[in-house]
Amino acid sequence: MALIKPFKGIRPPKSIVEQIASRPYDVLSSLEARLEAEGNEKSLYRIIKPEIDFEEIIDEHHPDVYQRAVQNFNKFQEKGWLEQDPEEYYYVYAQTMNGKTQYGLVVCSHVDDYMNGKIKKHELTRRDKEEDRMKHVRVNNANIEPVFFAYPDNKDLDKIITNTISTPAEYDFEATDGVGHHFWVIKDQEDIQQITDIFATIPYLYIADGHHRSAAAALVGAEKARLNPHHRGDEEYNYFMAVCFPDNQLNIIDYNRLVKDLNGLSVSEFLKKLEAHFIVEDKGSDIEKPTALHNFSIYLDGKCYSLTAKEDTYDDNDPIGVLDVTISSKYILDEILGIKDLRSDQRIDFVGGIRGLDELKKRVDSSEMKLALALYPVTMKQLMDIADSGNIMPPKTTWFEPKLRSGLVIHKLE
Repeated sequence: MALIKPFKGIRPPKSIVEQIASRPYDVLSSLEARLEAEGNEKSLYRIIKPEIDFEEIIDEHHPDVYQRAVQNFNKFQEKGWLEQDPEEYYYVYAQTMNGKTQYGLVVCSHVDDYMNGKIKKHELTRRDKEEDRMKHVRVNNANIEPVFFAYPDNKDLDKIITNTISTPAEYDFEATDGVGHHFWVIKDQEDIQQITDIFATIPYLYIADGHHRSAAAALVGAEKARLNPHHRGDEEYNYFMAVCFPDNQLNIIDYNRLVKDLNGLSVSEFLKKLEAHFIVEDKGSDIEKPTALHNFSIYLDGKCYSLTAKEDTYDDNDPIGVLDVTISSKYILDEILGIKDLRSDQRIDFVGGIRGLDELKKRVDSSEMKLALALYPVTMKQLMDIADSGNIMPPKTTWFEPKLRSGLVIHKLE
């Protein structure tokens, strides 16, 4: 069962929500955040990327940066740019991209569910990145940004959401990237209780995006419980904020690779080695999308090649072994190109499919990179199967779009 609760969200007034709302902290650099926030003192970047407030952008991990986050969070509340709801509510947050809308419920999930594996992970986290977000949660005593969960689609929840969105939205705007953001407040006590009860019948939730934020939020909650001699278990710090979407509405897009060299091989030698595990077809000068699972596209020396994995390269009964990212990592990146560790090797870079195949072609044609490798996207079923099996996906496997907008609602830990 998934233990959730409503909460007293801290939110911007409707009139300034577009000035407050921002992209997540980890999808842009400090310089990009400074440019986006230029001339806007209300931008949430001043809380989630407060290094931009200094005359010279300083290291984002400097103690002064965390303190500036607290100062700005307090300032936003004092000036009325963020106001707390009077009662505990759930919220509906919908996003529209390319004509398709997905509807999520904003809830508070229990720290124990994360610790006990009822909130399932599919990626490893890095301790340094966890600690950075833990400091941010600690100093602000709040989950400033939500994490992104998936749940098995549920018709009863669909009905509540459908009824909610038939009323006027609290927020309704289109961001500069063309993505629409729509937000409703669920105040009806019967609906609130029903949502809580329905989630109690859902055995697991799945982290879609935000593994480091999830870990940081849960670890800070557990830390607060440990340090409180009068801990009861119902304190607000036992919960952290998440937006939960039904799995059948989510879209994972491709997450592609770029490699700097061919590990000392000529192009013809490299293509010859590929033939051991792939059927290789010359596709001409335009880079093409892979057409199905176990089909890949590579681009080098101005030419695109389609690779189809031979049957002995994967095992349909192995949730990790069947993944295209596993096949390509083993038989192309490791065996041929000598790239053993995707996390640390400086010869490889990763590009989310939102940038399109033209970005891959451009970086190869410019001679910055030698080889582009385009993968077919992972499915939600594959992600959930892997999480259910207790396995972890290889690095840089999933890329979700659209990204959640930060600043629509915040959860205080007290």
